[in-house]
Order: sequence, then C-alpha cells, then structure tokens
Amino acid sequence: MSRGGTSIPDDEWERFLRESEAGSPGAPEEPSARARMVTRRLQEEPGRPEAWRTYAPARRRGKGWYVFGLAVAVVLLIAVFAAPGRIPGLSDGGGTADTTPLAAESERPDGPPAAGGSDQEPTPAEPFRGSPAERWSDGAAGIHLPQARATGWMSEAEVARALERTRDFLVASSLDSAVLSGEKPEKAIALVNPHQTDVRAYLKRAFTAPDRENDPLLLFSRFRSAEVRPVGDVVRTRGRISFREGEKGAVRVSADVSYVYPVRRASGNDDEVARVIVRRETVVNWDDPEKIVTEPGTFSIVSYKLDTTNGGCDVHDGYLHPAFRVDRTGAASDDGRSVDPYDRSGPIEDRQREDGRCDTATRS
Repeated sequence: MSRGGTSIPDDEWERFLRESEAGSPGAPEEPSARARMVTRRLQEEPGRPEAWRTYAPARRRGKGWYVFGLAVAVVLLIAVFAAPGRIPGLSDGGGTADTTPLAAESERPDGPPAAGGSDQEPTPAEPFRGSPAERWSDGAAGIHLPQARATGWMSEAEVARALERTRDFLVASSLDSAVLSGEKPEKAIALVNPHQTDVRAYLKRAFTAPDRENDPLLLFSRFRSAEVRPVGDVVRTRGRISFREGEKGAVRVSADVSYVYPVRRASGNDDEVARVIVRRETVVNWDDPEKIVTEPGTFSIVSYKLDTTNGGCDVHDGYLHPAFRVDRTGAASDDGRSVDPYDRSGPIEDRQREDGRCDTATRS
C-alpha cells in the first residue's frame, strides 16, 4: 500500500495490525490485500514478539554470593598488602605461624600454646616474632577483668573499682616505663596499705639491701638501664584477675599474669633481641575498714609468687639480667628441668624450686 506514491514499510504495517487487534481507534474495517498477507504471515509465526517494556530477563542465581565473594577477595587482598605476617604462609620465613590476636584469658588454659613459628628469631622490627606473645595483647589490654558483683562488704560498683585499682597496681609495677628502667615504683607502692607493717618492712629492705627473701622482683619488673634497653614501647601480656569473698568480709583479688619484655644491649650495635618472660601470681585483700585498719583506696598484700625466664638465674640484686647469645655460648648446663615459659596451664608453684637450680626454657 502507498500513500502519496510512498510505500509503507512492513514493520509499520505490523505495528498497525497489532494496534488494530487491540481495538485501537481508526483501524480499517476491511484491510487491503497486503494487510491480509502480512496478517497471515504473523499468524503462521510460532509466537508473537514481546514488547520491550515487558521483557523480564531470567534471574541469575547466586548474584548476592558473587558480590559477597568479590568483597571478601578485596578485603583479603588489602590484608595481604597491609599485614602479610598475619596471613598463614605469607610471613617472612614462609612459615604457618598464626598471629591472630587471642581472646581474653578468662580462665586457666588446658595446656601450653602451640609451637607454630617458634623457629623464627625476633628482630628489632618484630620483637615478639616466633613466640606465642605474637598473639598476646599489649600492656593492660592483656589483663582480663571479670564482671563485678556485690561481694563481702563491697557493692557491685565498689568491687568494679577494686578490680580496676588492682590492675592499676599491675600496670604501675610491671609495665611502667620508668619502673622498667630501674626507678622505684612509687605509684604502685602508694596502693599498698601503709598500716601493713610487714610488707612495708619488706619494701624498705628490697630497695636498699635486696636479697632472696627481700627481692623487689617478687612484685616489680626492673632492668638496669646501663645494661639493656627496651625494644619498642610494647610489653605483651596475658593473664586474668579473679575475686571472691575473703576473711572478715574482705574482697580477695587474685592476679595471674605473664609479661614478655623484649630488650637489647644498651651499648654497641648488636641487633640481637632477647626476651624476658615473667609470670606473677599476686593476691591482695580489699579490707573492710570497719574490721581492718587500712586507708581508702589501698589494699593489703596477702601473697606473691614469681617465675622468670631469662631474667638471671639465682641472682637477687633487684634487677632482671637477660642473657644474650654470647652469654649463653659455652655456658655450663645446670641440668635443670625443661620448662615452657609460655605454659600457663598449671599453678606457678609447680615451677618453683627450692634447690636454687635453674631450669632450661624450651623457647624464649
């Protein structure tokens, strides 16, 4: 069909016929021969074409998992470039040591930590490399505090404060940089009940004439700054604080904490890093002032126990004395037991010896 001598394209006729079938106004009552031919051809086709506005593509299953997997892959790539040592198999030595931070120690572990990566030597850049302390927390963050509850003469809020103050004592006695450099731990001593005369006498002798019975290391960590200096400003810790009701309604607080100190020689250009591992169990009473003579904000020391590794064997001058490689070369064996200084699964008294002999550490 033509209008004004111009032929109408087939696709225009097809659209016109579809609109006519739908009842569009103005559709011709009697289509021409060409219209009937096109109509017959459309009827013979297997199906009518769908309008593009109603096209519904098939649903792609797993699209959400695809996006999630892509996001995970991006995160892993970032992690690899940002901290390759935390991805198993990508550390400098190609080992498989797990460096994922551990959850807080809320109770005594069942056994020693795994020995993965223990063949890797510490470096000034990575002073905890090759040891379980790679997964421990920094400073006070590694000392777990339990949920407070009303106990003895104290309310819940008072118990919470007593637990925090006990941890403050541990920080001031074993993590304070000035104390570690050999200064007297004045802040820590200020938290001890001044009316506890036996402890006051011990503290006085410990800092004037230290010996086996009056050794400041029983409560405090100290190095001679002329001998060693710390590597970095981080001490790794792992331990926990617990509490119960004691005698005369006191709140008895027990702390069992291990500290790892990386140090280097104070003089020379030697890059060797030595680690000193100290574990202490300290028990204190927050006494009822109506029953025990005390001062507000202070506690009474009940007991203290110490176990050290590479801190100097049978030396009681008030300082830790780490041994370096040259110090150990050719040294005679003491034929002591082999112990793992990172094993916190047993009580500290199992590690203490009365014969004065030194044990051999299985790792440092």
